[in-house]
This record gives sequence, C-alpha cells and structure tokens, in this order.
Amino acid sequence: MRKIVLMMSVSLDGFFEGPDREIDWHLVDEELHRHFNEQARAMSAFLDGRVSYELMAEFWPTADSDPSSTPETAEFAEIWRSMPKYVFSRTLDRADWNTTVMRDVVAEDIRALQAEPGGDMAVGGADLAASFMRLDLIDEFRLYVHPVVLGRGRSLFSSSRETPMSLRLSGTHTFGNGVVLLHYRRPHHGGS
Repeated sequence: MRKIVLMMSVSLDGFFEGPDREIDWHLVDEELHRHFNEQARAMSAFLDGRVSYELMAEFWPTADSDPSSTPETAEFAEIWRSMPKYVFSRTLDRADWNTTVMRDVVAEDIRALQAEPGGDMAVGGADLAASFMRLDLIDEFRLYVHPVVLGRGRSLFSSSRETPMSLRLSGTHTFGNGVVLLHYRRPHHGGS
C-alpha cells in the first residue's frame, strides 16, 4: 500500500507561514531545491487543498518557459505538470494539469487511493494536512526546519488532533544552508 507523506517547511518555532501568510523566509537554494525535486519525482501523486493547488497552478505550468528559470525550477515545472494531482475543494468544478477534483477528505476514499499501484503520495497544504491528521491518514512526516524564528504565524500542528501521535525518527539530513530535514514515520503505519 502506498504511503501518504507530508513534506512541509517550518520555522524553528514550528510555523509553516508567517502571520500574513508569508513564506519568503524559506531558504530554498539549489541544493535544497534539487532535494525537493528528487523527493517529488519519487511520488505517484500530489494531494493538495484548493489554496495550495491554485498557488501551484499559477506558477508551475509555465515556470520553465522563463529564460531566467534555474535548472531546478525548470525540472520541477515538468515534474508538477506530469504528476497526477488530486485537489480537495468544494468550490472548484474542474482543474487542469492532470488534476482530479475531490469534494471532501473521506478516509475510505483515501485508503482506496492508497491501495492503487504506484509510489507514495505527497499531501500539501496545511489545512488539508490537518484534515488528514484528524483522520489518521498520514504515514510519514518530512519536516524541513529552517533556521529562522518567526515568533508568530500559523502552526502546522495546531488543533489537528485531539490525541497524541507517536512518531519514530527515520532519519535526519542537514543541508548546507542550515535547513534540517527531520524524517518521521508512524509506528505500525504504512508498512513501517
């Protein structure tokens, strides 16, 4: 069964975005972007909330046509266009770029997706991730901790669960820019 993986950048104090939804504090250099591309390429689908999907769809379909695009940006544009995507939205009627619209996060529907052949699936968007966490659907957490303290913003884990969640550290990696990957798996979840 393919796993559901949450990959998210967070500040040292646990925020995924600043108080005005800003993410300009992310330290994505060539090394980290190559890593993100490698991780994304290994997935079989992206699972996104509407806001995340619309932000991605505004930029990535044509990002590689800009002559100033870096090789890493051009590579991710191709990965994003070709990757099957599921967007969870009650307001979108249709979505382009190899995307299926799903109305609600229903545990049985997600488990049916997991049972299909293919690689793991990446869940994106904090609100969607919170829904997946409430339903106990996330198998792995790959948290990219950026060496910045925001002081305030939106916390990744606020009110996503009512009970504690046990995690097992699977590995760490420190990037040259000071970002640290903390890779956790759920015990007895997704084959771990």
